[in-house]
Amino acid sequence: MSGALSGATALVTGATAGIGRAVALRLAALGAEVVVHGRDARRGAEVVREVSAAGATARFVAADLAEADDVRRLAAAAGDVDVLVNNAGVYRFADTAGTTPEMFDVHMAINTRAPLLLVGRLAPGMAARGHGAIVNLSTIAADTPARDAGAYGASKAALELLTRVWADEFGGRGVRVNAVRSGPVRTRGTSEMGEAALQAVARTTVLGRPAAPEEIAEAVVFLVSSRASYITGAILEARGGELAYR
Repeated sequence: MSGALSGATALVTGATAGIGRAVALRLAALGAEVVVHGRDARRGAEVVREVSAAGATARFVAADLAEADDVRRLAAAAGDVDVLVNNAGVYRFADTAGTTPEMFDVHMAINTRAPLLLVGRLAPGMAARGHGAIVNLSTIAADTPARDAGAYGASKAALELLTRVWADEFGGRGVRVNAVRSGPVRTRGTSEMGEAALQAVARTTVLGRPAAPEEIAEAVVFLVSSRASYITGAILEARGGELAYR
């Protein structure tokens, strides 16, 4: 697939670490110009350097996705894009009584509202040009109850519904919209959960291990690519398999 995205521009949110970084590097390797989003300018510059060292083009745009005006500014700075990957997300754990209004609001702002605003600003341009691909990163917590992850799961369940809504809204004008429902992934962020917690989640999968960010990135790249040209409104599971009841 080398050069398959030559001439395309891709915006990847949360691209300075973890899954987002892996996605950005893979899209760049396929020839796309990548708009690297994040909040940390130093880490953003590192990703841009990695992309440049591989002979591709990237630029960094900082934005706080919890702020609606900053999301709109990100969309304006990105300009006309052919690919949008809504990867950035927040996950904070608490039981229902311990979930504060502020905690709930930040999940909905970053995990749900930010993708909504970006799609609202960028998908019409894709539709006007007659082509585009959008991939939203979701989680197994969107359809499986996870203890202390109610706010997180709810925000991603909403994103999955929006994925299907957007597929209908923009599909007739050449824009495909899909989601990847990820299982446990070993990243800098999930390492804060602690190894025992990560392995506990991994044991609920058939493969019995956390994914590497690159494994989830491959699912994203597939949905972006022409190989998925007849796929839209889908929730692709990259969860390591679901164990059967015994």
